[in-house]
Amino acid sequence: MAGSARIDWVDYAKGFCIIMVVMMHSTLGVEKAAGAESWMGYLVAFAKPFRMPDFFLISGLFLSRVIDRDWRSYADKKIVHFAYFYVLWLVIQFVFKAPGMAAEMGVGGALGQFLLAFVEPFGTLWFIYLLPIFFAVAKLLRRVPAWIVLLVGAALEIAPIHTGWVIPDEFAARFVYFYAGYALAPQIFRLAAAVIARPLPAALGLLAWALVNGLAVFHGYSELPFIGLGLGILGACAVIAFSALLSKADLMAPLRYCGEHSIAIYLAFFLPMAATRAVLLKTGLISDLGTIALIVTAAGVIAPLVLEWLVRGTRFRFLFERPAWARIVPARARLAPAE
Repeated sequence: MAGSARIDWVDYAKGFCIIMVVMMHSTLGVEKAAGAESWMGYLVAFAKPFRMPDFFLISGLFLSRVIDRDWRSYADKKIVHFAYFYVLWLVIQFVFKAPGMAAEMGVGGALGQFLLAFVEPFGTLWFIYLLPIFFAVAKLLRRVPAWIVLLVGAALEIAPIHTGWVIPDEFAARFVYFYAGYALAPQIFRLAAAVIARPLPAALGLLAWALVNGLAVFHGYSELPFIGLGLGILGACAVIAFSALLSKADLMAPLRYCGEHSIAIYLAFFLPMAATRAVLLKTGLISDLGTIALIVTAAGVIAPLVLEWLVRGTRFRFLFERPAWARIVPARARLAPAE
């Protein structure tokens, strides 16, 4: 393990998923701006069935450690914590986007969009907005048998719920994975341990999964009812297995580091992503859109890590560490990091 308080395969899984998320936004942004598809689009499509399911599953994995705390301390750690970072980075994103929005819809329209963001998540921040809702619902349901919650969550994922609003739609599509991370944590840890103990069968299983996932995606079956849920579950298990294999030999420490700082990447990737995309497309230095998308992805991952390192221990550390005034329990000397 990289540290006594962390589990390597979990950080590998988080690192893998956050890179997939940045890659998705980067690739789709490049393709939209250029008006053409790229070879990176195939990788983004392949990852779609499991990218967010695994992210939410890992987010619920350690919930059992805190779910029985009193509401005040629980809310501070799992609700107010993420609300602080959502509001902070909403303001930061809005500062950069407001001029363009004001030019398009007027100052009043831009202000309206800012206020709407407290109900309808803004831009890439919907994951940070939805997490505290999941934490609150999970605590409210903690006395309900887990199998009932899982069945209801699965039914919501399968149901064709498309209201056009992010929160109800994403809640229905993702809650089952978050709750599964909480309710099935012992089984998930046993899966990772089994992979580490028997790497060869695990590797063969991953190859079989990749074939099934690819066939479902590229033949148009991946988003059908039941199949989408099955691919999400299988894909989450595959990411766990892949991450466990990597952790066995610690083959890709930079990926693990990304996992340790995944929320920092998620909060800050939008600006370097957009800036790098604009520069590369306007200068025309690189003609291949896939290569541009790959470079934009790298910038979106690396720049937030550099920023987080630069502000660590400075007056600007509030960007990634929650200060004492933003707590509802007695303040501690150490700030609470975004992760």
